[in-house]
Amino acid sequence: MNSYQKSGGYAALINAAAYIIGFGMIATLLSPIIDATADEYLAFLAANQTLMIVWHIIIYLVAGVFMVPLSLGLHERLKAKTPALMQNATVFGLIWAGLIIASGMLFVLDVGVVTNLYATDPAQASTVWITLSAVETALGGGIELTGGVWVLLVSLAALRGGGLPRLLNYLGVIIGAAGIVTVLPVLHDAASIFGLGFIVWFTWVGIVMLRSHSSVTA
Repeated sequence: MNSYQKSGGYAALINAAAYIIGFGMIATLLSPIIDATADEYLAFLAANQTLMIVWHIIIYLVAGVFMVPLSLGLHERLKAKTPALMQNATVFGLIWAGLIIASGMLFVLDVGVVTNLYATDPAQASTVWITLSAVETALGGGIELTGGVWVLLVSLAALRGGGLPRLLNYLGVIIGAAGIVTVLPVLHDAASIFGLGFIVWFTWVGIVMLRSHSSVTA
């Protein structure tokens, strides 16, 4: 269990850092793509391919990869008192990790295709980008149902059986609910609560798991 606690704790902190860097890049270096039209987005993408790829690697591939040890670490921590609930939670956590990674890989592979096409046929590139973007967004961020269900189930398991601070669990319930309601187009803006709330949640979970690991091994 100790190795799961340690790897899960570090994974949570890495995810928090990935989210902080990702949101920070959106607010600064990538701010031109906020509310950009298709033509504006493609022009920025063509001029900043490396920057966009780095952003997707951080926010999707890094975050997705480290969701796996975090999900397994939380499963190991909470399964004793709520085995069925944590089995379901962990399945959703691993599914979410796979969807995030798939979305990131699609973008990294597709960016070259779109930018090369943009150089010769901007109208065609716009059509291709809209199609690919719809797929990528559906997998990894347009609707936060999978991640919302995961953190909600983890929080309910911890509220029922202990293992995480109660206030952290209430925060997880709020984040989970915010993610789930993004399935409704009128509530899509709840994704901001989901994403920003996870920065606090990941950080808090990481500290709790690493402190628990230290106290056990001391």
